[in-house]
Amino acid sequence: MKLSAKIATTLAASAVAVAQVASAGTLDDVKARGELKCGVSGGVPGFSAPDDAGRMQGIDAAVCDAIAAAVLGDASKVTFIPLTAKERFTALASGEVDVLSRNTTHTLTREASLGLNFTYYNYIDGQGFMVMKDSGIKSTLELDGASICVQAGTTTELNMADYFRNNNMSFTPVGYETSTQTREGFEGGACDVLTSDKSQLAALSTEMKVGPEGVTILPETISKEPLGPVVRQGDDQWMDIVAMTLYALINAEELGITSSNIDSLKANPGNPNIARLVGTEGNMGELLGLGADWSYNAIKQVGNYGEIYERTVAKIGIPRAGSVNDLWTRGGILYAPPIR
Repeated sequence: MKLSAKIATTLAASAVAVAQVASAGTLDDVKARGELKCGVSGGVPGFSAPDDAGRMQGIDAAVCDAIAAAVLGDASKVTFIPLTAKERFTALASGEVDVLSRNTTHTLTREASLGLNFTYYNYIDGQGFMVMKDSGIKSTLELDGASICVQAGTTTELNMADYFRNNNMSFTPVGYETSTQTREGFEGGACDVLTSDKSQLAALSTEMKVGPEGVTILPETISKEPLGPVVRQGDDQWMDIVAMTLYALINAEELGITSSNIDSLKANPGNPNIARLVGTEGNMGELLGLGADWSYNAIKQVGNYGEIYERTVAKIGIPRAGSVNDLWTRGGILYAPPIR
């Protein structure tokens, strides 16, 4: 063998070895540990907040439940780790969590400079502003000179600065570490206005003494906030697992597969797309390093995307019909590649 051929062979072998190590990392860790470590907010109803029994609930928490079901066969094998906006990316990059499912906006800077990869979106949102109803304010254009409670270390701060500068208005930011603190500051009179993603505003209003009926979420939406689970760069297999699990939940709804009917469809799938998704035709899981029942377990134990939405986000007063978070077949933009 010529020297150049030997070098080429060695380099090829090294590349394969590196790829194998990278692709095996997180999946092997999760399997060896027997649990998934999931970074969440932990204080946003509808997205991630503990119920009366202390179990984390919400659409972000459900994504991790589904991943645990797909990888470990048990949706309950998740340890939820509440993280502030400032802590979240460091916690993921350092390995403190396996996945970040914490109402986190996908941006170029975050994708390109933090050593992280966004997978797909489990909720698409936009930033808004909330005032007390008795203020009489009807539009964000009436907020010139206002003091505004905002969570530090978020895109919310930057969007707000851009919006006020673009409209030649001034404001005074009042920063807090957590969404709960921003709500408490707003309720306590530390600011005139509370700003966040509109879904968070709706969620926080349910925890206020005056309730949702005592506040007004102003009509303007000033940003795009595509939110979804995040993983570390360099582990393509894990990224595929997280993304494909979310895709499976969306495809299940589109195909009419629910947690209630999946067993009967598994016994008699009819549609080959359903057969592949429930694991009776081919073995899609093998391509991910998982069992053939990976998507079956996720759907059976956690539900399809629509089921999850109805028991989480819908409960805080955000209807899905007619929104961007509805299926593409119903006028929304929720669209997932086929499982085949």
